[in-house]
Amino acid sequence: MAKGKGNRIQVILECTEHKASGKPGTSRYITTKNKKNSPDRMELKKFNPVLKKMTVHKEIK
Repeated sequence: MAKGKGNRIQVILECTEHKASGKPGTSRYITTKNKKNSPDRMELKKFNPVLKKMTVHKEIK
């Protein structure tokens, strides 16, 4: 029998440098993570289209 989704949850990543820049808008990405293997907040380098460079995006909420 097939199991459900299990420990996989959806998380939102938000740019840390964007607020300090003073430019309007936000850079956010949606991804999934395994809650059991990585209980801490996720931190990834992603592209910010407003700042036009790679920045650190942290998990919010």
